[in-house]
Amino acid sequence: MAEGKIAVVEDEPTIARAIATRLESEGFSVEVASDGPSGVELCRRMTPDLVILDVMLPGFDGIEVCRRIQKERHVPVIMLTALDDETDKLVGLGVGADDYVTKPFSARELVARVKAVLRRVERAGRGEPPDAPIRVAGLELDADRRRATVRGDEVHLTPLEFDLLYTLAERPGVVYSRDALMGRVWGHGDSYGSRTVDSHIRSIRRKVGGDLIRTVHGIGYSFTEEPAT
Repeated sequence: MAEGKIAVVEDEPTIARAIATRLESEGFSVEVASDGPSGVELCRRMTPDLVILDVMLPGFDGIEVCRRIQKERHVPVIMLTALDDETDKLVGLGVGADDYVTKPFSARELVARVKAVLRRVERAGRGEPPDAPIRVAGLELDADRRRATVRGDEVHLTPLEFDLLYTLAERPGVVYSRDALMGRVWGHGDSYGSRTVDSHIRSIRRKVGGDLIRTVHGIGYSFTEEPAT
C-alpha cells in the first residue's frame, strides 16, 4: 500500500527523476511537473498529501505556486532552495511552506524531511497537541512553529539544525553519541555520520553561541545544564 501521494515540481529533469525514484522506492506514489503553471494544475488534479517544490521555476516561481495551491487547499509543502538563499526560505515559509531543503541535498535527507512533515500533519489531524516550547539557558525552541530564539532574538536554523538542537535541548545534560544523533535526527546512520553531525554542531554553535552545546570527547554531545548568565 502506498505511503501517500507526492507532487514534485522541479524543472531540472535529473533532480526530478532522482527525487521521484527515491520516493517511489519508499512506497510513495509520485507525479512530476516541470514549471509553475503545470505544478498548480498537477496539485489541483492529484490532491497530493505533500508537495516538493523548487523555488526557481519557469512560468512563475515556486513562491507563487505555493501561494496558489495553499489558497485552494492547504497541503504540506517542502521548498527546494538555492544554497544559503535565506530570502527564499523566509518568503516560502511565509506563504505556507512547512519546511525547506537546501540544494545540493541527498535523497535520503529529503525523504527524512518528507516523513517528518507527514508525521506532524498526521499528529495535527488526530488532534494531538503540539509539543510545548523548550525554554532553557536563554534558548527557546518552538517545535510547532519551527522557531528558535536566543534571549528573545530569532535565529534562523536549517530544518536539520533545528531538529538536532531540539533533540539535545529536550534533555539537558544527557550525552548523545554521534550515532544516536544520526539515528534520531537523520533517521539513519552511515560511515560519514560523525563528520555530518560535527559540521552541523559547528553551524549551530555559530548561530546560538558556543556555550550551549558541550562536547563530550570520545562520545558525542550534550546540551548545557547550566542556566544562562
